Amino acid sequence: MTADSAREPSALAARAADTHVVVVGGGIGGLIAARECAKVGMQVTLLEETDAVGGAIRRAALDGVVVDAGAESFATRGGHVRALLADLGLTDRIVAPDAGGAWLAGIPGIGAAPLPVGGILGIPANPFQEDVRRVIGWSGAWRAYLDRVRPPLTIGHQLSLGKLVASRMGAKVRDRLVAPVTTGVYSASPDDVDVDVAAPGLNAALTRVGSLSGAVGALRDAAQSAAKTPGAAVEGLSGGMSVLVDALVEDLHRLGAEVRTGVRVRSAQKTDAGWTVVGEIESDPDAGESDPDAGEDADDSVSFTADAVIVATAEAAARALLTSSVPALAHAEPSSSPEIEVVTLLLDAPALRPAPRGTGVLTVPGSHTAKALTHSTAKWGWVREAAGDREIVRVSFGAQGEPAATAGLDDDQAAELALREASALLGVALAPGALLAAHRARYVQSQPASIIGSGERREAARAALQAVPGLAAVGAWLAGTGLAQVIPDAKDEADRLRRTLLWE
Repeated sequence: MTADSAREPSALAARAADTHVVVVGGGIGGLIAARECAKVGMQVTLLEETDAVGGAIRRAALDGVVVDAGAESFATRGGHVRALLADLGLTDRIVAPDAGGAWLAGIPGIGAAPLPVGGILGIPANPFQEDVRRVIGWSGAWRAYLDRVRPPLTIGHQLSLGKLVASRMGAKVRDRLVAPVTTGVYSASPDDVDVDVAAPGLNAALTRVGSLSGAVGALRDAAQSAAKTPGAAVEGLSGGMSVLVDALVEDLHRLGAEVRTGVRVRSAQKTDAGWTVVGEIESDPDAGESDPDAGEDADDSVSFTADAVIVATAEAAARALLTSSVPALAHAEPSSSPEIEVVTLLLDAPALRPAPRGTGVLTVPGSHTAKALTHSTAKWGWVREAAGDREIVRVSFGAQGEPAATAGLDDDQAAELALREASALLGVALAPGALLAAHRARYVQSQPASIIGSGERREAARAALQAVPGLAAVGAWLAGTGLAQVIPDAKDEADRLRRTLLWE
């Protein structure tokens, strides 16, 4: 057979049908990669250790009200998530959050105040703006104003967002405005955030305009003139983000892929013929018919032979699984990923119905044990409708270098702490009897792409992985956090693997 004939549609279809890919991990990255392979006719087996796929997207039922317990929205940038939702027939489920704004809590001297409008990552365009001055005070405003009169010779490229803000506008702007935003969004200190990744164009505008506040104003003006909304606009799905997970699983079944939960993969070994994947069955409610390429033993172990493997687990699990097959991965520096806990509360609290502090609250680091709160019934119309006359809030704990305050607590204690934090952050007395139900979710948040040095670490890890034939890896630890980054990255990696398996 010639090279050209091997690329004929019929030959490619036959080759795809004879190709087996095992995907380890059922988060969004794994589901997308599995779907991309199944779409061209490959045999696909997806293995997930827990009893449900979805990863950071998960649901919780609180007294009959089903809500998001993990990721609750997606960034609209790039259009990648919307394109996937359209492909899955979910466009009519897309919803925007209600207007309402966020608040800041833990501000020295005043306690809480609305998050100022018109800034970028909390950096104000006008330090004397009333809502800015309320947070940083007159002394903070005058210190921030020095940014406008500093000589141009002091302007240069600064990598660290926190250091840039502190040097130009002072510690109060960094600590009271910027730090709550970076901690709430990235779970990281502003000192660790890369300016050029988190706020593209800010350094260049600073050099051009001559001040940081002027640069913020220039970027916002440019965005508005281009009919764009500055910042990371988000949308959600009516019924919760798990609607996307359900649709992906349904599509995988339609395409003939096998999705198995309750299978913990112990090893993935490269062989002369391809790969051998060995797992342990912990519980297997969705196994269905057995895979013809899998062998199951009486001791609850299962093995698969495959032409290729896609690892879609969290970073620590991926590194442990691939130590022997990808020795070069040991030379790629691992990232630091914080453990986050989200406690969702269903409350009988009529005083919260007017949304006294908008759609959520960010905290000044060190002021509260919680890093952020989302008032879900104030933010999402579909949640409000589902909850009826009750209120739902989500309290988040944990950040980079800071373990979650709930980590050592049992579920009841975690709910009690979340209730106390919600009361303090929302400025409304919430008695223990107001708590009707609670749900606790724990997950590892992969290091965001905006953290200094994360790009180099990801590139080194990916280079080591791509050097091994028949292997791909996807997920937030390689793509960056958020569906807007994970989805296109998973598609690209699956496409790269498909080309090597079918064309080369």
